[in-house]
Parts: sequence; structure tokens; C-alpha cells
Amino acid sequence: MQKFFLLILFATFLSAIDIINGDVEIFTTKNPQDLTINGTANYWLKAPNDENLSFSIISAGYYQQNNIIVKNGNEKIVYNIKKGNYKSEKILVEQSKTTPNKSVLQRIDDERNEANKIYQAITPLKINTKFIHPLNSTITSPFGSARVFNDVVKSYHSGVDFRASIGTPIIAANDGMIVIAKERYYAGYSVVIDHGEGIYTQYYHLSKIDVKLGDSVKKGEQIGLSGASGRVSGPHLHFGVIVNATQVNPLNFIEKINKLLN
Repeated sequence: MQKFFLLILFATFLSAIDIINGDVEIFTTKNPQDLTINGTANYWLKAPNDENLSFSIISAGYYQQNNIIVKNGNEKIVYNIKKGNYKSEKILVEQSKTTPNKSVLQRIDDERNEANKIYQAITPLKINTKFIHPLNSTITSPFGSARVFNDVVKSYHSGVDFRASIGTPIIAANDGMIVIAKERYYAGYSVVIDHGEGIYTQYYHLSKIDVKLGDSVKKGEQIGLSGASGRVSGPHLHFGVIVNATQVNPLNFIEKINKLLN
């Protein structure tokens, strides 16, 4: 009888969930206690439309291999990392975009460091309605594809590409504040929106930027026009999402977070 009781107790407080590298899961509870993620103290977010529901966004990085362990008091959830079935792409771009000189490499580092510093910032949540896509179009390149540029540079696709001819209006996926609005070496004319609590959306390769740093924008508001700036093989919109300073699959994020939002 004692052994049976211990097995029930273990099953009550320990669970396991599979998560694909690059995806997110939303952990919700109406009994929030001390929260840790991989041993680091964290904090709960309040669901915008349910004051009794708390949640935490669990984000798995593309290169993550170790499982993610979340504890809510005595409750323990293990998120088992599963490798996604991502494809491979070969892309031809301008040679200068694969072999930049020393001064350009410094610029690339500066832009990366600037963005990473921004993504570390945690501001109050600015959203209470569902996310939308930045335009209504076909996806030409999914998240996670292994990429080889000019048979030299290897990376992975950190967002999704929407088909868009030059000059197509691009709209904000949700309410937020503009934290990047400038031309960058790889991303071209770029806009990044801070939606609060470590959630950011990225809009790259634009031909025109219609917002400026510090602007508040509403969901559906035009922020620019699509283009072919930066490291591209043709015109399109690259749409990305950052959560907890981790690049994640935008479509997966929108699907999961929208279940909490009206």
C-alpha cells in the first residue's frame, strides 16, 4: 500500500512534455508558486483576460539539446527536446554578403550586440488580443531550414519568409513599441517591436520604414513596405519572433500564445 501511494504522489507532481527545438510551450496554472526554469528563479505572467490564470512561456532554442526543467513549487515538468524535421536550402546572394571585409564584420558585430542587448530587456506586457500575421501571403521559406549561402555560409532560417513583391504594406502583428527601425547589414531595412515581457517581433528586408524608434504602434498598423534589402535572393518579408531572448518559430508562437488571448 505504501509503495502504491508513493507512485501516485510521484505521478501527481512529475510530468513530461515533448517540445521541438525552436518551438514554445505555454505552461499555465491557477496555483502559481515559486517558479524556476533550469534551476533559475523566474516569475509568472498574468493571463490578460483571466486574472486567476498565471502562465510562463517555455522557449526551446534551435540549438538546444538539454531538456528544460520547470518547477512550480513541488510540481516538476520536464520538457523533452525533440529535433524538428527541418529541411535544407541553398541560396545564392551577392558575394559581399558571404565574405564581408573587416570593417563590415565590425558593423555586423555591433548590430548583433545592439539587438541582443535589446532582447534582454523585460518591459510590461503591452498586449491583450491575439497576434496576427504581418501580411496575408504564402510562406516561401519556413522556420528552421538549414541554409547554405553560396556554398560557403551555413546557418539556419530564424523566421518565416512571406511572399511579397516590393512595396507591399507590412503591418504590426500586435500592439507594442518600436525598438529597432534602421538599415542593417544582413537584415536590410528592419523594424523590431517590443510587445512586453520579453516578446519581440521582427520585420526584415523592407524597402521603406514608416515608423521611428520609440513609437507606440497598434496591431494592424502599417510599419513599412516589403523589399529586398540586406542579404536576400529576392523580395520578400522575413518575420521573426524572440521570446525570453531566444529566437523561436513565429507560427508556433502565434498558435500557442493566441490560445491565451481573445
